[in-house]
Amino acid sequence: MATQRQLIYDYLRHKKKFPNIWCAGCGIGIVMGAIIRAVDDLGYDKNQVAMISGIGCSGRMPVYLDFYTMHTTHGRALSFATGLKLARPELKIIVVMGDGDALAIGGNHFIHTARRNIDLTAIVINNATYGMTGGQYSPTTPQHMLATTAPYGNIEQDFPICELAQVCGAAFVARSTVYHVEELQGYIEQGLEKKGFALIEAVSYCHTTYGRLNRLGSAVDMMRALKENSITRQAAEKLPPEELQGKIVRGIFVDREVPEYTELYQKIIERAQSGGKA
Repeated sequence: MATQRQLIYDYLRHKKKFPNIWCAGCGIGIVMGAIIRAVDDLGYDKNQVAMISGIGCSGRMPVYLDFYTMHTTHGRALSFATGLKLARPELKIIVVMGDGDALAIGGNHFIHTARRNIDLTAIVINNATYGMTGGQYSPTTPQHMLATTAPYGNIEQDFPICELAQVCGAAFVARSTVYHVEELQGYIEQGLEKKGFALIEAVSYCHTTYGRLNRLGSAVDMMRALKENSITRQAAEKLPPEELQGKIVRGIFVDREVPEYTELYQKIIERAQSGGKA
C-alpha cells in the first residue's frame, strides 16, 4: 500500500491550481481521497480508470485527478459515461455527481442507467443543497429545512437515492458518510469490482450555504453530526420507524447479479454480424 505522499504524487495533477476550489472543511475532498485509495488498493493502472463528472462543486474533481477524465454538462455525466463504456468496455469508469446534478436535471438518466445495469460506478455526493450556485434547495434537501429558494422551509419530500437505485435495477447499492471514511472507501472498492451499475451515496455536508442557513454550525459540528446521527443498516432494522426519523442509515442495500448491458450489447453486435443467427 502506497504512503499518503506517494498517493499525492501518483494520482494528482500538480499543474492544476492548488489548494482546490472547495471550501475549507468540505467533505468532497474526503470522497476524492477515498476514491484514490480505493483505486490504489485494487491495483488498477491509472490508464484503466476514467472519471466523469457533471456540473457542481463535485464536478471539479476530475480536474485534479490524473485519470482519463471528462468534465461534462449538467445532469449528463451518466450519459457521457454510458457512451464511453460502450466504446471502451475495458475501462473502469467512475461517475462523480452531486445530488442536484444526479437527481434533478439528471434524474431520468440516473433511472435509466440503473435500469440498464451498465457497468459504471456512480458516486453521488449528497450535501442536500446546490452548493456552488448559492444554496438553493435540491432533490435531497430535507423537508422543512431552509434554502435560498425556500426561505420559509422546503415543503417537498427528499429523494431516497439508494432506494431509487435499488428499485430501478442497480447491481450494487450502498451508503456511507464522509465521517466513516474507511467504510466509504470499502464500498467504493466493492462498487468498482462489481459487474454492473454500482451506486454509492456519500453523505457529505455543505457548511458554507446549507449549514449557515440552517444554523448547523461549523464544518466540524456538521462532521460530528454525521457520526452521531448515523446508524448501520443492521441496527436500523431493530428500531421502530419513529426512532429512525432524521437518522442516516449506512450499509449495503443491494448486492446482486444482474445481466450487464455492455455484454448483452456485444452479443447483439455479434448476432448482427453473423446475419441475425442466434
